Amino acid sequence: MFDWLASPEAWIALGTLTALEIVLGIDNIIFISILVSRLPLEQRDRARKLGIGLAMFARLALLFSITWVMGLVDPWFTVFDQQISGRDIILIGGGLFLLAKSTHEIHASFEVEEESEKSAASAAFYSVLIQIAILDIVFSLDSVITAVGLVDELPIMVAAIVIAVAVMLLASKAISDFVDNNPTIKILALSFLIMVGMTLIVEGFDVHVPKGYIYFAMAFSVAVEMINIRMRKRHTHTLKLK
Repeated sequence: MFDWLASPEAWIALGTLTALEIVLGIDNIIFISILVSRLPLEQRDRARKLGIGLAMFARLALLFSITWVMGLVDPWFTVFDQQISGRDIILIGGGLFLLAKSTHEIHASFEVEEESEKSAASAAFYSVLIQIAILDIVFSLDSVITAVGLVDELPIMVAAIVIAVAVMLLASKAISDFVDNNPTIKILALSFLIMVGMTLIVEGFDVHVPKGYIYFAMAFSVAVEMINIRMRKRHTHTLKLK
């Protein structure tokens, strides 16, 4: 079981897979951060940690059910000459849920402050956790399939997932606070989630979208927004001095 510890190739595989798992988990962190922002302040940290814990549980559960997971790629039925598998159904359903939820959150962001505070105070803790769990399954599916495609050793996959989730836990509060403190970043993040939702849907119909294009678009948009935030802060500081 631990023979792979003596193999340099296994350590390279572990590092590569861990990095990929972290990248694949970023959109999950963003979604969790946005969902928990609807809760009262005293519940947010607990909900965020539980949400990331659910993400790890979902990935490990799917990983140990690997025979079932790989069986999801087999066609279940055909619609207009398009073969639909279990994986396709999960991706399409998850994409639609992500589109609906992101659109709702964008709409809620433009409500007056009193209404926003009231909805945040009344948001059900377990309702948020259920929503997080649903998306965790969708995000974990691609994560596990990626792991299986890259590595043959189950212990390496488990180690990579656990390490990636530990990194996510350490970074989640900083990301969550940054999103909460910068409303424009929240809208940008929700726009990313809409794009991810659309990508999940088209991939559910067997249309492959290269992830590099999506990550580049996200990175470019974030870079532009970072410049905008810096310029706004400089402008505000200048006005205060005057």
